[in-house]
Amino acid sequence: MEHNHELIEEVLAGIGAKRAGVKFGASKALRIMSERLPELLYRHFDFFAAMLDHDNQILKWNATLTLANLARVDRAGKIEAILDRYLDLISGPNMITAANAIRGAAIIGLAKPHLVRRILLRIMRVERVEYATPECRNVAIGHALRALEQLADLLPDRRVLRLFAARQLGNPRPATSAKARRFLKARKKTA
Repeated sequence: MEHNHELIEEVLAGIGAKRAGVKFGASKALRIMSERLPELLYRHFDFFAAMLDHDNQILKWNATLTLANLARVDRAGKIEAILDRYLDLISGPNMITAANAIRGAAIIGLAKPHLVRRILLRIMRVERVEYATPECRNVAIGHALRALEQLADLLPDRRVLRLFAARQLGNPRPATSAKARRFLKARKKTA
């Protein structure tokens, strides 16, 4: 076990490397490890939380998803403590950062169902966010619809989710309007 911690420390140190390949490879390796063995990385939660403010977007994206994966083993409530800061990433200005935060928020909601309402209310604000272009917002809304699909059954009252999806039926991005139709069709079956 101690050997694992030494290896993790080395990979964590790799994030500070000057060479992009080393830095991004280390970041990706840690994200993948968080999917498979979150308990080995949980002691480094604060390290990943600090990365939410990192200037390098790729490091921020991997940290965002890593934190979400750590929610499964978070018995100390650390994710709750940073959740507002985490969800603030949805508000832009970077659409890819927002998409990763939305995806991660769904993972957190599945791991911690008591946070689902809070998470979904923040995700649904995406339709009012200004990104670089309106098309970026439409892409982010598509990610939001996917998150709603994953979390909807954890909410007793889904009306607000159906209304959000219904507003997207006319979304100019075909993939996003298709996600809205799929969401509403699936909710009809479960209603």
